[in-house]
Amino acid sequence: MTSTAGKTSARVTVHREIRRRIITLQLPPGHPLSENELAGELEVSRTPVRESLLLLAEEDLVRVFPKLGSFVSRVDPQRIADAQFVREAVEVASLADAVRLRTDSDVEALRDLLEEQRAAADDVNGFFELDEAFHQRLLAAGDHANAWRTVEQAKAHLDRARRLGLRTVSPVPDLIDQHAEIVDGLEARNLDAAVEALRSHLRAVFEDVERIRSESPDLFVNSAEERPIRRSITVLQ
Repeated sequence: MTSTAGKTSARVTVHREIRRRIITLQLPPGHPLSENELAGELEVSRTPVRESLLLLAEEDLVRVFPKLGSFVSRVDPQRIADAQFVREAVEVASLADAVRLRTDSDVEALRDLLEEQRAAADDVNGFFELDEAFHQRLLAAGDHANAWRTVEQAKAHLDRARRLGLRTVSPVPDLIDQHAEIVDGLEARNLDAAVEALRSHLRAVFEDVERIRSESPDLFVNSAEERPIRRSITVLQ
């Protein structure tokens, strides 16, 4: 007999994995989701898959259409804007403390991450993870490392847009230069320069969204969204 703890563990694992695939665009916007296929791939029964899809629907990462099935939700610009608002508010507030509290070790750690980013510039997934590490380390410099969880929970939709941008419109070297400007301001204890660089960097996603939206409108929510057709949507690598 399967224990309650075992069922809970399976649901958590399945939810985490499907969510990861959606956010990393392995399951792109508009992609149909088959409970049977996902259960087979993850080697579980359909129950944890079904429960996970319902939880993901609450996050609006999945849309369920009666008699048609479940689909990865299309990217919603309003949710991107909301997530960006939360992220910017938290990171800018922390940066004010970081300018005051930062140590030479903080600056050195951020510089080391910049070098790792340059080395991974041709690896979208690798760079994305290092970008996350950079912003998390920046929060730690302001003694707000635990605030990363709040940022992370808010930005699932934002992360999909950021990954789309990395694959199509945002040159990675430009993003690294923006990171460097933030560190320069932090090292000089120049709050105005650091904040200006951080705001500019974080808001660049909006320009990416508009450019991607003009080229691939099928990836985005629109006001007259129709019921989907069960076909796969490919995101260019």
